[in-house]
Amino acid sequence: MATLELSLPEEAVPATVRRRRRLGLLFWIAIGWLGLILALAILAPMLPLPSPTDMDMLERRAPFSAEHWFGTDGFGRDELARLVYGARVSLTVGLIAPMIGLGIGGALGLLAGYFRGRFETLVVGSMDVLLAFPPLIFALAVTAYLGQSIPNLTVILGVLGIPAFMRVARAATLSLARREFVIAAEALGASHARILLRELLPNVILPLLAFLLLGVAVTIVVEGALSFLGLGVPPPMASWGSMIGEGRDSLDVAPRLAFLPAAGLFLTVLAFNLVGDTMRALTDPRQGAL
Repeated sequence: MATLELSLPEEAVPATVRRRRRLGLLFWIAIGWLGLILALAILAPMLPLPSPTDMDMLERRAPFSAEHWFGTDGFGRDELARLVYGARVSLTVGLIAPMIGLGIGGALGLLAGYFRGRFETLVVGSMDVLLAFPPLIFALAVTAYLGQSIPNLTVILGVLGIPAFMRVARAATLSLARREFVIAAEALGASHARILLRELLPNVILPLLAFLLLGVAVTIVVEGALSFLGLGVPPPMASWGSMIGEGRDSLDVAPRLAFLPAAGLFLTVLAFNLVGDTMRALTDPRQGAL
């Protein structure tokens, strides 16, 4: 018996269903990779790994073996252990620094977009000054004054991320500040605090969270670049950037020492970009955002 199949036109399919269809295999591969890296970073102290800082000069640049799965580096340190602990450092900085930018920049952008006037001019002008200041010089100055450490590096990158989050929050607030639900709340006598927290913040936080994932990717790259230049975490702590810098001297005899951390950095940044861009598209109210 023949069956009659009806197919709805694409325009008739709900937007949420269309967006779920378009997530694609790459999105879930990126989610899986990030889950694996985060699990390794969190569980690093409990994994059966040697110390990432113990040196054995008799085992310098040892090849892959049952004892050292990824070999050893130029100081005889286990490469797999340094990769795992390097992910721990890179992700710590990469996740916490954008949260500083989100908290401060998001609040400033929300207030500037809602109150407008002189306060908006002051906030936007301050962010323009911060953007105009060369970030590398800022990082050099703070590092020279406070010293190299994970907290100092996190604060530096968090401060540098404030203008970007402020602009995203301000743009989202400007598009919502005169919408019907905000005008209705004002007509009912709602206070500014209630409008900001109950009406605007739930709508502004979605694009901010999507931008946060993209900010994590950028921060990991910047942390790697600073560590490569010797401005990141102090030795002998491992981060992917410092490992790439150390492996640069061994490119002719053991190129894996630079390529392995570079591959981890590249794949993690690519995964955060894929997830962040997808989440940004999912929170975009426009038709066909993906």
